[in-house]
Amino acid sequence: MNKWPSLKQLHYLVTLHETRHFSEAAEKCFVSQSTLSKGIQNLEELIGCPLYEKKDKKSPLVFTQTGEMVVQQGRELLAKGQDLVELGRMCQGSEMQGKLKVGCIPTIAPFLLSKLVQEVNTRFPQLNMLLKEDTTTNLLAALRQGELDVLILALPVNIDGMESRIVGTDPFRMVISRDQADSIKVPLRYDDLPNESVFLLENEHCLTEHAVSACQLTDKEKINPFSATSLHTLVQMVANGLGTTFIPQMAIDHGLIDNQNLVVVDPPGQQAHRHIGLVWRPSSSRVSTFNQLADVVSGLL
Repeated sequence: MNKWPSLKQLHYLVTLHETRHFSEAAEKCFVSQSTLSKGIQNLEELIGCPLYEKKDKKSPLVFTQTGEMVVQQGRELLAKGQDLVELGRMCQGSEMQGKLKVGCIPTIAPFLLSKLVQEVNTRFPQLNMLLKEDTTTNLLAALRQGELDVLILALPVNIDGMESRIVGTDPFRMVISRDQADSIKVPLRYDDLPNESVFLLENEHCLTEHAVSACQLTDKEKINPFSATSLHTLVQMVANGLGTTFIPQMAIDHGLIDNQNLVVVDPPGQQAHRHIGLVWRPSSSRVSTFNQLADVVSGLL
């Protein structure tokens, strides 16, 4: 008979990888240190090679190449195991109950999540949404590892085999200081802008790629080498007369540029926009939950 690693053993290993200390990992797993050590030792015996380097107890653990691979696949298996458990909830007709771990990117979260939580609390009072704001790359990694159930992202983006549903469209606008607006012809042409006058977010934010692509900005000399960490920083820079930038309409609708002495103009490009969508694991059994959440988000957008 083939011997298979258990989800409990994989949970021990993944937790040890996160903490790098046996005592902390055992505490997080609510077991004794000897129980956790024995579980990981049995896992090593099943796999047939060491998963971490044996050093003195005071040094943080270093995982072997095989150990890193086992941890990565272990996270995915644990996520699928979690999806399997959720089948029972679906069969009981309670898909809009319990915890729902939702991830959202920073260029959407401030302008959507507050109203979303209020609406969900009203319509589905037994559903407890736990929210996490992070970049697209980090959120997708957390989704694959089962740390999150569903994401609210700006599309298109490489979601690496995940399922998705578009729930709305968010147009891009350009903002410029009122003092500089008199020197800009409308409709706006990038050729009329000085070099290094277009400010963007850091590359970690997918809004930069979406805006540049949708608004057909191909002349890289127009882009300033400085990159901002948030939309609020971009607005402050433009308000001080340093140039122009792209802002999603939802941010403008929620007052991001109010009282900033800014003028809003349409960027070049035909109906430049980004799509807003929900993304989840194909193995998840909570598709009904995600679709009902998508309906709520669509209504808010």
